[in-house]
Amino acid sequence: MGFEKVTEILKEPPLFSSMTDLASERLGGKVLFATDDFFAEKENLIKPGRGVFVPDKFTDHGKWMDGWETRRKRSQGHDWVVIKLGAQGIIEGLDIDTNFFLGNHPPFASVQAGFFPNDLTNDDWDNLSWEDILPSSSLDPGSHNYFACQSNTVFTHVRLHIYPDGGVARFRIFGTVSKRWDLVSDNDVLDLASVLNGGKAIACNDMFFSTMDNLIMPGRGINMGDGWETKRNRNPDNHDWVIIRLGHKGAIEKVVVDTAHFKGNYPDRFNLEFTNDSNDNDCLKSTLWRTMMPEQKLSAHTEHYFIISPPVTCTYVRLNIFPDGGVSRLRLFGKKIND
Repeated sequence: MGFEKVTEILKEPPLFSSMTDLASERLGGKVLFATDDFFAEKENLIKPGRGVFVPDKFTDHGKWMDGWETRRKRSQGHDWVVIKLGAQGIIEGLDIDTNFFLGNHPPFASVQAGFFPNDLTNDDWDNLSWEDILPSSSLDPGSHNYFACQSNTVFTHVRLHIYPDGGVARFRIFGTVSKRWDLVSDNDVLDLASVLNGGKAIACNDMFFSTMDNLIMPGRGINMGDGWETKRNRNPDNHDWVIIRLGHKGAIEKVVVDTAHFKGNYPDRFNLEFTNDSNDNDCLKSTLWRTMMPEQKLSAHTEHYFIISPPVTCTYVRLNIFPDGGVSRLRLFGKKIND
């Protein structure tokens, strides 16, 4: 792998940037190894946000940076880092974000990926079968550096190489979760909306304060920003909505609507609708929405539990909130349905 420019950086946020970040710390991603992280810790690569810059913050090693930064290399070779994905999946694109790294960003990078379902040790990395998913490509400083990937392989681990050294703020690995549904029993009840099970928020009418993707993240929300919150709407009879694609067609039998941390801004009420469309385009144009749950009152900072009887079979669910506000998590528990 050399230092020449091979792949063009995508300047505008591509469609794949709205896909699931498979490496996210929130999904359980882990940074397993780095050749060096003298100035800034490798774990920062998969944290939320783009990183911050604090002008007067220093450590014993030098300037504090919110990212992964190696020392200046004075010998042959280059630096690299290994990440275990929080959810195995097919990778559609990458963002090697050099936000705030200006005179210290790596000029080039490449990426490899592999499927390694068993536990690994630090002695394994160079002896594994890695697939090149991004050849050596130039990076811009202080920028998102988006690259599309062409592979239909399911991966569990990724190795980011930087040439020869420097700093990267965040590394996003966008793609589709690949769950082994053949290993799930027909009697197992699981959250079919969860991102870890392949669920995806595909559209909403508003996410002014926080993103719809938070609704299906693991765990309870950690604060008010870790949920889906719409702006205050002054229009009479307003309602806001979000559509969730289930990870697998299923029969929903239990629902949890969690308003954790939303106290003066939770929705007054909600309802749920469903459809059995086969793809996102059909779903977004669908006029076949039917009621799963009629309107129900909500309370502040509360997990609300509901039983759906009889269970409702569907592929997509639409959460409607009245008139506006914030919801932390939506859980849709059910059994998979095989067509």
